Amino acid sequence: MNVKSLMKKNETYLLLIVIVFSIVITTINPVFMTFENIFDLLRSSSGTAVLAIGVFVVLLSGGIDVSCTAIAICGQYIAINVLIASGVDNIVVAFLISIAVGLGLGAINAVFISIFKLPTLITTLGTSSLFHGALLEWVGTKAVNVGNIPDSIKSFGKMNILTFSRPDGTEYGLSIFFLILVIVVVLTWLILRYTMLGRGIYAIGGNREAAKRTGYNIRKIQFFTYMYAGLLAGIMGVMHLSLIRYSNPNYIVGSELSIIAAVVLGGTRISGGTGTITGTLIGVALITILQKNLVLIGLSSYWQQFFIGLIIVLGVTITYAQNKMNVRKGLSAV
Repeated sequence: MNVKSLMKKNETYLLLIVIVFSIVITTINPVFMTFENIFDLLRSSSGTAVLAIGVFVVLLSGGIDVSCTAIAICGQYIAINVLIASGVDNIVVAFLISIAVGLGLGAINAVFISIFKLPTLITTLGTSSLFHGALLEWVGTKAVNVGNIPDSIKSFGKMNILTFSRPDGTEYGLSIFFLILVIVVVLTWLILRYTMLGRGIYAIGGNREAAKRTGYNIRKIQFFTYMYAGLLAGIMGVMHLSLIRYSNPNYIVGSELSIIAAVVLGGTRISGGTGTITGTLIGVALITILQKNLVLIGLSSYWQQFFIGLIIVLGVTITYAQNKMNVRKGLSAV
């Protein structure tokens, strides 16, 4: 791939912004570009990136999922309560329960969207409140403190795939969370790149009627996208629990806009059909750096909300402008 083709890609400019922004922060705080801090950023953002990939797949198909954070907290909170009630101390069981919850709630979204043909934004906005309200009513509202968290979950949050020693003898390293993210990225890339299902996701996002005429099963593709997003939300829920070693049924919910903003910032068209995993990951990186370092560069944390809102508005505006240009080209061609 030559330089000219690279300069045409949205990801290239976004990566340059991340690099410039990182240099600015490093001049203010030299610790920012150390391996220790980079590993810490990877550890804290891997769960967000996993959730963002699920949102990316849904956006790619022409839909939107604002219930992703509600699904993540449902999976997390149900899993931890089941483990405590049963006396089971096993991280694999926690993941399996949370994933099962995610798949089930994702399937509910798919039923409303695919079978009843309801608008994706309104549906997932409604199910977000539905899922979260049901969790608070029937599972509980009491937070689970670190003392009650099973040891396997706490140990998992500290596990590294690479470990290094500081001069004082203490250790730091590359978290196992990063390995989970890599597995999710590779799996999603393989699905989108080499399967008919992946081509179908791009196709229905680009032009649903054309995809239907070509022979793609719209219903099956929509069920896959929302259930896959639910699966990844379930994974993220346990990762978040292991990261902070605390479970509150009101956590995460409400942060879905920053996830969507990261995906849109990464170049995924909000109307579907266009986007890359690479762009999504860079978008997550930029949002994470913004969230953690705005105060360092002398800006209020409220600017984070401003930037997220601006990204979403620009994303919608660009999509609208592109659609108008395509319509004009079609008319001029006729």
